[in-house]
Amino acid sequence: MDQSLDQEACWRAVVARDARFDGRFFTGVTSTGIYCRPVCPARTPKRENVVFHPSAAAAEAAGLRACLRCRPETAPEMGAWRGTSNTVSRALALIEAGALDVGDTDALATRLGMGERQLRRLFRQHLGAAPVSVAQTRRVLLAKQLIQETDLSMAEVAMASGFGSVRRFNETFQALYGRAPSDLRRRKVEAEAGGVIKIGLSYRPPYDWDAMMTTLTTRGVAGEAVVDGVWTRRLRPDVDGAEGAVTVRPAQPGKAAVEARIDNLKALPGVLARVRRVFDLAADPEAITRDLSADPVLYAAIRARPGLRLAGDWIDAGEDAPSDRLATTDATLLARAERWRPWRAYGALYWALSEERRDDQAA
Repeated sequence: MDQSLDQEACWRAVVARDARFDGRFFTGVTSTGIYCRPVCPARTPKRENVVFHPSAAAAEAAGLRACLRCRPETAPEMGAWRGTSNTVSRALALIEAGALDVGDTDALATRLGMGERQLRRLFRQHLGAAPVSVAQTRRVLLAKQLIQETDLSMAEVAMASGFGSVRRFNETFQALYGRAPSDLRRRKVEAEAGGVIKIGLSYRPPYDWDAMMTTLTTRGVAGEAVVDGVWTRRLRPDVDGAEGAVTVRPAQPGKAAVEARIDNLKALPGVLARVRRVFDLAADPEAITRDLSADPVLYAAIRARPGLRLAGDWIDAGEDAPSDRLATTDATLLARAERWRPWRAYGALYWALSEERRDDQAA
């Protein structure tokens, strides 16, 4: 049992299938050996058969396998790791970009400026699993999503999800699910036109897509464009490890529709990680709203425009979490913003909105 989770709050969320908790924890069912999202439509298990885990990696480390019905791989990501550990957030971003596909935990710890034991301790504390286990779970869950949502062959799925070989891919799925990866594909495969990979990335509503697309249009980054509500970025071998393009548009609530035309499938995990960063898909609007609403100025701005997100950089070499960055020399604002941590960047966004509204009212 993970002591960092409020067990009763988790249970209430499971009973209510509360979407606000999706991705915040995973429900392990000891009687069936599977783990689920809080919103799983299956019959609610008995309380005595339930154990809560802070991450999918922790659930798999406990010997549980992902539910095929609620598909934990489609749960929203957790950004700025619950606002508690900037180091864990940075490490997760590096892992998602493939740091443990090409190096080991010691090399990752060095990049973060700490010892390997300290990094493993932080991961155990916040995620309930070691960095290597987290990386393995991410590969498996991405592979599951590609199997379910695309028409890639199993060899292509293995490559696109970061497995070093098809043999390792098959062995991992056999060990976790007791079946071959191809057995998880429940539909007839039909070739997609032009070799385009189509996949949905989850986020937590609300999401102000108009504001995001406006920001991406006006910032004028080379190789990016927004046309008819669809964002496109050209991929480059020297940056992305592949040539091609990726597009993003809003789909149904809680989903961003991503299409990638890519000539090197090994680059796909890194491309998806950068898409999540650009569109701030891992943001936690409930926590942001709760914490920033304590400031009366921000309270009004958030109520007026819920769901604003930070447009991220395609390549982000920053040492701090984007959610807490504050680019200002205004001493008064800096002092006020201390109350906004760990969401100072969102606070600045809503502060600027409140200033605009005040100017409009004065005009």
